[in-house]
Amino acid sequence: MINSLCYATSFVAKSCCIFISGVTEGWLPQHDLSVVEKNADPEQMLLFYLRKRLRLTGTKYGCGGGGCGACTVMISTYEPASKKIRHYSANACLLPICSLYGMAVTTVEGVGSTRTRIHPVQERLAKCHGSQCGFCTPGMVMSIYTLLRNHPEPTSEQMTAALAGNLCRCTGYRPILDACKTFCKDSVCCQSKANGRCCLDQEEDLFDREEKESVGLFSPDEFQPLDPTQEFIFPPELMRMAENQPKRTLVFHGERIMWISPVSLDELQDLKAAHPDAPLVVGNTGVGPDMKFRGVFHPIVIAPARIPDLNVVERMSDGLTIGAACSLSLMKDVLRNAVSELPEEKTKIFCAVLQQLRTLGGEQIRNVASLGGNIISRKSTSDLNPILAAGNCMLNLASQGGKRWIPLSDIFADGVGNNTIMPEEVLVSVRIPHSRKGEYISAFRQAPRRENALPIISAGMRVLFEEGTDKIKDLSIFYGGAASTTICAKQTCQTLIGRYWNEQMLDEASRLILNEIVLPDSAWDGKAEYKKTLIVSLFYKFFLEVLQSLKTMDPCHYPGIPMEYESILEDFQTKMPQSIQIYQNVELSQSPQDPVGRPIMHQSGIKHATGEAVYIDDIPSVDGELFLAVVTSSRAHAKIVSVDTSEALKEPGVFDVITANDVPATNEFHYSDDPEIIFARNKVICVGQIVCAVAADSYAHAKQAAAKVRIEYEALEPVILTIEDAIKHNSFFEPKRKLEHGNVDKAFETVDHILEGEIHIGGQEHFYMETQSVLAIPKGEDKEMDVYVSTQHPAFIQEMVAASLGVPANRIMCHVKRVGGAFGGKLLKAGLLASVASVAANKTNRAVRLILSRGDDMLITGGRHPFIGKYKVGFMKDGRIRTVDAKYYINGGCTPDESVLVAEVCLLKMDNAYKIPNLRCWAYACKTNLPSNTAFRGFGFPQSGLVTETWITEVAEKTGLSPEKVREINMYKEDEQTHFKQKLDPQNLIRCWNECMEKSAYYSRKTAIEEFNKQNYWKKKGIAIVPMKFPFGLGSRYLSQAAALVHIYTDGSVLLTHGGIELGQGIHTKMIQVASRELNIPMSYIHFCETSTTTVPNACASVGSAGTDVNGMAVKDACQTLLKRLQPIINKNPKGNWKDWIKEAFEQSVSLSATGYFRGYDANMDWEKGEGQPFTYFLYGTACSEVEINCLTGDHKNLRTDIVMDIGCSINPAVDIGQIEGAFVQGIGLYTMEELKYSPEGVLCTRGPDQYKIPAVCDIPEQFNVSLLSSSQNPYAIYSSKGLGEAGLFLGCSVFFALRDAITCVRNERGLKKTFALNSPLTAEQIRAACIDDFTKMVIGR
Repeated sequence: MINSLCYATSFVAKSCCIFISGVTEGWLPQHDLSVVEKNADPEQMLLFYLRKRLRLTGTKYGCGGGGCGACTVMISTYEPASKKIRHYSANACLLPICSLYGMAVTTVEGVGSTRTRIHPVQERLAKCHGSQCGFCTPGMVMSIYTLLRNHPEPTSEQMTAALAGNLCRCTGYRPILDACKTFCKDSVCCQSKANGRCCLDQEEDLFDREEKESVGLFSPDEFQPLDPTQEFIFPPELMRMAENQPKRTLVFHGERIMWISPVSLDELQDLKAAHPDAPLVVGNTGVGPDMKFRGVFHPIVIAPARIPDLNVVERMSDGLTIGAACSLSLMKDVLRNAVSELPEEKTKIFCAVLQQLRTLGGEQIRNVASLGGNIISRKSTSDLNPILAAGNCMLNLASQGGKRWIPLSDIFADGVGNNTIMPEEVLVSVRIPHSRKGEYISAFRQAPRRENALPIISAGMRVLFEEGTDKIKDLSIFYGGAASTTICAKQTCQTLIGRYWNEQMLDEASRLILNEIVLPDSAWDGKAEYKKTLIVSLFYKFFLEVLQSLKTMDPCHYPGIPMEYESILEDFQTKMPQSIQIYQNVELSQSPQDPVGRPIMHQSGIKHATGEAVYIDDIPSVDGELFLAVVTSSRAHAKIVSVDTSEALKEPGVFDVITANDVPATNEFHYSDDPEIIFARNKVICVGQIVCAVAADSYAHAKQAAAKVRIEYEALEPVILTIEDAIKHNSFFEPKRKLEHGNVDKAFETVDHILEGEIHIGGQEHFYMETQSVLAIPKGEDKEMDVYVSTQHPAFIQEMVAASLGVPANRIMCHVKRVGGAFGGKLLKAGLLASVASVAANKTNRAVRLILSRGDDMLITGGRHPFIGKYKVGFMKDGRIRTVDAKYYINGGCTPDESVLVAEVCLLKMDNAYKIPNLRCWAYACKTNLPSNTAFRGFGFPQSGLVTETWITEVAEKTGLSPEKVREINMYKEDEQTHFKQKLDPQNLIRCWNECMEKSAYYSRKTAIEEFNKQNYWKKKGIAIVPMKFPFGLGSRYLSQAAALVHIYTDGSVLLTHGGIELGQGIHTKMIQVASRELNIPMSYIHFCETSTTTVPNACASVGSAGTDVNGMAVKDACQTLLKRLQPIINKNPKGNWKDWIKEAFEQSVSLSATGYFRGYDANMDWEKGEGQPFTYFLYGTACSEVEINCLTGDHKNLRTDIVMDIGCSINPAVDIGQIEGAFVQGIGLYTMEELKYSPEGVLCTRGPDQYKIPAVCDIPEQFNVSLLSSSQNPYAIYSSKGLGEAGLFLGCSVFFALRDAITCVRNERGLKKTFALNSPLTAEQIRAACIDDFTKMVIGR
């Protein structure tokens, strides 16, 4: 939808005029709508204006800080001078509406809709199965759409770059990129060989398939073509305004802030003289987050983007001048053009800056962030400032006192006076000089994620040699990330002048740099040692680059660097992934109408892509609705002395403050000895515990008032934060669990070798894209209340809300249409938050909306349990493992939640794929003062399974055998029993292993990797293959019961309801497939509305991959009941059609409504005896992954992954393969990237995508192949399928062990001792520390 914002042009702008194209209002056809926004508030961001004011809810709130891309829109501007229209993507959450003067805004609704037409981008994303929960999909659509508006036939590099700023937690990105490839002119979907084989084939028989197997999940023939001529035009009104109306200063007054947008440099200078502390805002990517997240407040904001002097781009004889208000994207284009046109000798600085711009933020950030803002902010984490400073760039400053030029490096010097920028001065432009002969310059960065992540360390380095020599004439070394701002190794550079560029200089320089650059050891991120190592490692890389350049210049005098060093000069690049998906075709005898077994598109896929899919915060506001902001504890363990709400109640728009005293009935839920608490009353037991909540007329007012609540604490002891603390204080939740099998102690006496070890596994944030969301609406009579909530368990929400309000459950109606991701994180915590909102709604008698910000969500909710595994393993010299003694400790947090159950699953699944004759293992759920951790995809198995694979790998190292050989030796091979005496048939485990070995060409690639590693010193490759046995089951029959309700209406349409929740796993799609088969009608006849406690009572949670299994049985039961009733009518009129039969049934008074029920799977576990049948069946799989590491920085690249999974007979291969890939990529996050950091006081420091990095497009394997095991049957589940949502996550550890393989190669080559420990996540920091060399020794030895 094009929302064209043009503001009144008087000096004080009181209103803004908005043109909206493509709106459908009531009975009116599509038309343009003009809206006058009076008194536009500078604090109002475009995102909330679209969603709350204009009711355009397709644009989503994901993080509020420009880090996830869910709120991406397209901005269009018209340049009267060039008569050109520019389109660019931007984050609506960071754009003040006041900044959009004269611009057009296109949202996902304007791109296409089911009411008008669906755009090819939307269609292909949906039909390529590129959405699961769908919450990120509108943002993906807008990023792709914007690229296509500028480049109708983009390259694959442009496409991956366009998506670098968009995050998805569900899909693993592969299907999204498949959709993107269909637009690329250089599509990598090849089929280019004469025999039609894919270029991925490493072996002639690699992907030989039986006739019954298929690789096509979608048909490109169905796609409508992209026609650029059919796109919306830029609004003529805005063109006329830009060309005809004189520019005038704009001023907007908000409740708290005044926004001034001048049009001349003189006026800007006057404003800065009058308001020297007022920040200049162009893209709002710096000031915006500071004000939103860090409590910074500016009563006056100056927006200089419309001043011509600040937008200048000028080529000079000695360099380029770029205006301070120019965007980083424009700067990138200007530099790229200059590089293509100028001699290489002059463009070395330009190339180095471009190197940093390539990965700085995402496209959305670069499109609005300004060059000047990046410099003036002096942020420590700047990618650009070190290279601009090292490159001798000059700053053009202006004030009422005149103009002056200063070196950019001066603003990072220690000097005062003219060396720094005065408060009243304005940065007008930046001059970037040409490089000179004999001058070499490079830029470097290492970040937690290769793209769209702030650097841990960035660097800019430049050397100038005396003519014709390698004698240093001038040297500049600048670092970012090492101090509070960019820092210069000034003394080092001065000392090295006159030195020759050789090994002696390198050694001296490294020691000088480490002496000069002093890092604080107490930094919260704990990365001081890693940063020091990077500081010298990056200088070494610069040293190598310059040596190689000298060789290029004069190969006779300069030998360059050894061949095995050369690969380190190339950084890892993001490439468009290639992939193959193999699944079993349906039988030829199957009816074409029967959808089971076919790759059916997600039923909401199109609505996801058009933004029409409704989530909780998309529900229209209710008259008198209040917004809730929670007030949380700032202490980990303390007595509440007092809560002062007086200042909060004085704030504008505040209605009330809700506390524990307002809970009518139950405030504490005793599911075990320790209660789950709605509002803290007398004490707090973690940082982030809810103490009270503020209800106000807007979210902004509620948030501002919440900050004014004052809580006085009295410290309590002890404060227990870690597992080690809990062990020390004997702080555990009961019961502790133990499993023992065989005679462990005796076995230890007979083995050849014993190894002992310990591994630490960090927690993981769910990072579902839709934060916790509740809308509670009192009905006005009989104490009834409608509760709309993003949850996996509506019946539990109903139970908790009813108990807290003291009413029967039949008065609480809980509704869930869809959930924007959950992964286990929307169970108990969702119940507590729903209770908070419902208590507020009950007290105020108003509808109450509670939508957690991303920061609050991460602070309050907890996630996957941090874990310590201790093990003692006895084994024979031939690799046979005879006995294991293990202890597992999980950090449960402050309340029990699901922690004891997670600990139990850790024990039950710890064997993974291996038969261990003698086994003893304990599991302890630690009680600490962190927010309680909870269920998360995999539920304990990803942790205990990693411990098992770790000691398997260590046994291999001790025996000299390969890890895959030790795995094969110890794998389950026959009909056997697990360590808790449940029978299993491992035939499909062995099949998965063998197929993956074959399909991955494991041994030939391993040989190739060994050869690569011999030829490369600073880069190494690694490969690992890991099997998996994943038991399915919920432990008790009552937890897997399910019900369904099916109505047939007289027109033949069917309304289907069941107790499962759509979380992105496609459960509703599969249930419609089931109903379609059972009723023998097309899927188009069947509709699913919502999951509700009013239609299906007492439904179990959608957890444990069981949703399709149990609800499918219930739907099947209901449909068979109906068909049985209809059968006599069908028999009488066999040639009739469905509608005829239904009409006749109604006329014969045959009931057309039926319930279906499934009692659940029989399961039991006797913990006293240590035996039982807790699981229904087993899934099997194997993953082979290959990686490449950079030994100097610790960075790595996922090169290839092959997965073979046994999931029975797939009901929907497209959905199931998507689940496997999404889980696998989430596993990559758990094991290699996602790092939670807490302060010593127990405060979570990683509270958003800026600090917490989930995998992005750049992190998935370059080759990503998934094959479903053929001819697999499962007699226990619907249509022989298997519940697979969780299983694939563990296979992500294949990347962990591939990294370990590469590190082992490094250490062996360097003669290091074999025994070494690696913890999870295996980040770049750990990889670098394990690759010990002279630089790490320099740091450690200091």
